[in-house]
This record gives sequence, C-alpha cells and structure tokens, in this order.
Amino acid sequence: MENTTLQVGTKALIYNKSHQFLLIKRSEKYGYLAGQWDIPGGRIRPGTDLLTNLAREVKEETNLVIYDQPILLTAQDIITKTNRHIVRLTYLAQARGEISIQDEEVTEYQWCSQLEVAKLNNLDSYIKEVFDKMPQSLYHLLQSEYVKR
Repeated sequence: MENTTLQVGTKALIYNKSHQFLLIKRSEKYGYLAGQWDIPGGRIRPGTDLLTNLAREVKEETNLVIYDQPILLTAQDIITKTNRHIVRLTYLAQARGEISIQDEEVTEYQWCSQLEVAKLNNLDSYIKEVFDKMPQSLYHLLQSEYVKR
C-alpha cells in the first residue's frame, strides 16, 4: 500500500511468582483505547534496539525494571484504516521494583491470573489475541525455574 506508515512497538507481558500478569488501564491520552486494559509498552525509537525500547517503556509506564532476558512471544501485524502498519512484538518478561503509574498514560494497574484476564470485558483486542494463542508450553515455563529466579 502506498503512503502507509510503518511503526514498530514492543510490549511486555510481565508476570510474577504467583503466575499473575500485570495489566494497565490506558488513560484518555489514548483516545478510543482509553479505559482498556493493556500491557506496558509502546513504539520504538529508531536507532535503539528492541529490548532497550521495551525496558524504557516499562520503566516509563510502571517504574518497574526488567531483569533477565525477555522471551519473544509473538509478532502481530496491525493494519489500520488510516494507512498505518504497526508491527507489535510482545515479550514475556519479569520485572523488579515498586509500581508507580504515570497518570498521563496509565490510570490504574492490576495483577491478574490467566483466568481473570479471560473474564475482562475491556481488554485490548490484540492483548486478548496474545492470551488466546498462548501455547500450553508457556504455562509450564511459568512454573519452571525461570520464574523462581
């Protein structure tokens, strides 16, 4: 498609030792996405590697610091009606620190089990797709030594 803008974004599916995932609620800054539950992340800055961008976005939105090597879960193509093609890369990650949300982008947060996530009505559709397609092997990984570090 001519005149299509390509954007790349990174997202972090952060989990804790209780096998819960961190969800954030988007603010009014996000227009039609305001009030939807999402996971931390955003657009990359050209010239900066993916994981540096991921760490920056997580820190900006939650004040958490990613540790260990995040695992790439999925890549999604999001093609909009406004001539944008967004490639969204979602990583499984662990993070440390005290959560402190930035009101400009995030209004609240919660830790949810996979079952609780499935019951949310206002979950970002692309994050829902990540959870729906999450391989069973991932749940075994979450119970492995990787989580206990």
